[in-house]
Amino acid sequence: MVDGVLRWVALVVSLLVVAGFAMFAADQLTHASHQQVSAIDDSPAQQQGTVHAGSRSSFRKAIDDVDDVLLKPFSGVANSSDSWIRHGIPTLLAILVYGVGLGFLARYMRVRG
Repeated sequence: MVDGVLRWVALVVSLLVVAGFAMFAADQLTHASHQQVSAIDDSPAQQQGTVHAGSRSSFRKAIDDVDDVLLKPFSGVANSSDSWIRHGIPTLLAILVYGVGLGFLARYMRVRG
C-alpha cells in the first residue's frame, strides 16, 4: 500500500519539476527571441518580450510556487550567473532525489514487504 503511494508521489512530483523547468525554458527562449528581433530591427529592447510574474495565469503561478518549494533544498548547489545552470542543476537533482530516489524506495518497500 505505502509503496504504491510513494510511487505516485514520485511520479507527480517529478512531473511538477519537469513542468516547472519546461515553463522556465519557454520563458528563456521567448525572451531570447524578442532580443534577437529587436537587435535585427535596430530598435531598443522591447519590454513586452519579458514575462513578468504579474502577467502570468494562476495555473502558471501555482506551478512556479510548487517548483520553487520543490527546488529549494537544491538551490544553493549551483552558484552561477547563468540562469540555465542556476535552474537546470537543481532540477536535475530534484528529479534524481524525488523521482529516482522515491521510486527506488517504493520498490525496496515492495520487495521487503
